[in-house]
Amino acid sequence: MQQSQLDPLPTDLPFRIISKTIGRGAYASIKKAIPLDAPTPVFAVKLIHKGYATKHGRISAKQIAMEVSLHSHIGQHPNVIEWFATGEDPVWRWIAMEYAEGGDLFDKIEADKGVTEDIAHVYFLQLISGVSFMHSKGIAHRDLKPENILMSEDGNLKLADFGMATMFEYKGQRKQSSTMCGSPPYIAPEVLACGRAQRKSEEIMKYSAELVDIWSCGIILFVLLVGNTPWDEPTPQSWEFQEYKKTNGRSTDSLWEKIPADALSLLRGMINIEPKRRFTFAQIRQHPWYTRRNPYLADDGQICDPLNVATRMLENLHIDFSQRPRSSQRSSLPLPDAMDIDSTAPALHHKVSFSQPETPINDVLFDWERPTLRSLGMLAVSSTQPISNSALPDATTQSANFFDALAEEPSMSQFSQTPGVVPLTLTQRARHFHDIVPAHSFTRFFSHMPPQLLAQMLSDALHNLNVPLPPGPPHVGEGDRVSSFKVRTIDERKQGLHGEILVDRYHVPADLQGAVGGGLLEVRFVKVKGDPLEWRRFFKKVVLLCKDGVYKPGL
Repeated sequence: MQQSQLDPLPTDLPFRIISKTIGRGAYASIKKAIPLDAPTPVFAVKLIHKGYATKHGRISAKQIAMEVSLHSHIGQHPNVIEWFATGEDPVWRWIAMEYAEGGDLFDKIEADKGVTEDIAHVYFLQLISGVSFMHSKGIAHRDLKPENILMSEDGNLKLADFGMATMFEYKGQRKQSSTMCGSPPYIAPEVLACGRAQRKSEEIMKYSAELVDIWSCGIILFVLLVGNTPWDEPTPQSWEFQEYKKTNGRSTDSLWEKIPADALSLLRGMINIEPKRRFTFAQIRQHPWYTRRNPYLADDGQICDPLNVATRMLENLHIDFSQRPRSSQRSSLPLPDAMDIDSTAPALHHKVSFSQPETPINDVLFDWERPTLRSLGMLAVSSTQPISNSALPDATTQSANFFDALAEEPSMSQFSQTPGVVPLTLTQRARHFHDIVPAHSFTRFFSHMPPQLLAQMLSDALHNLNVPLPPGPPHVGEGDRVSSFKVRTIDERKQGLHGEILVDRYHVPADLQGAVGGGLLEVRFVKVKGDPLEWRRFFKKVVLLCKDGVYKPGL
């Protein structure tokens, strides 16, 4: 939307924005802010472009207002992002809320592997705590999925994004919903049945929004334990779902074999096809798997051993460079400006209401904030930062410490030759959860290749995966931003997957430039829209196709 270039942010905001974009939807960005008269507290501000949201998105002005109203109505809970304030001008609506300093939970979970049973238990209990609190206020989320689950600074779960929330109970009166909303892998079958009836112009069907949330919580537990969803969508077109339905929850699909025996009956109760027979929160809390002892949880339900939790979470994150990269089996898609991702999706998908439209605003207001290399300190700095000799350690010290420091950068642990081994020095020096699991995404790598060669390698990998790219060689700049690639494709489940690949330059001590090809490049995969686990699968495919350009510690 070119018009967005002419719509600057409001100038009379009652706070000061202190970051570039830290999160983004198609018509909104999240930035960090502080009060006008103080350096703290740091909070998050969601900036919604109202005209774009209503014109190009599957969202109305009423829904935007409803998000504000319901989020503010929820109140305070340790596992729900807290609402602070809101305001608007003719173009923008802003919502100030708690800043989730730990970033995206599912960005730190390995696709097709999941997390250990104890870690899954921690986050499942916190998920149930947050959702049940919302329900006690008469509000259902209706869009529970990994994209909307964040973490606090100390690793505790935080529910976010109430754009699809609804009030299902008010002053003792209950109402049902008929709006199609949610993400197909996490959506309950009665919501899709409701959509089928609408498409056939049959009598409008309705569903209980609170029971839809229970179903989604069950799917999220499955994903925590397995690293994948049990099906792409709960429809007759899904063999996995039909098998689950036919066997009364005793599917022969191999994914179910990874579920701990004690958790199976809990899952079957939560993802019962019949809504009225689905587990209630009381039944969930009485289940033996729910009540099992957990060494990481305090009596108040919050994490009591954040360093151990952080270390255990990283143990499953691994990229096996001995694997052969596989190309996408999908046919090529037209270029981004001329395509509609959802035209390739399942028949019902385009009828589902989402809180994000398909065409993101392409605007300088949405430049991404670049995470710092905290482990490296001054050993590696952005090329746009001034450097003086007095600010750097002497060359001998740099030479001795540079590669050791780079190996301790948390996201580098996924490239270790030994799966499941987190650098001991990293855990020994850690004092907080975020020292081991930082807020920034783990979908990034470093490279010692010349910029032109790396950019071409990335371009070739994206072409191999049928990601549409502009014609011609990739642009390579001379400044801090070496290159960038827009990603607009579909994932393995035929859902939209949008983002950017950003290649940035870091300075390296002069005596080490020969060892790293004259410089160090950081390649970040920034997701705009899509499932975090699918984004990680995409990242791993690109990494395997570019493995000769990936810096690996210890090699």
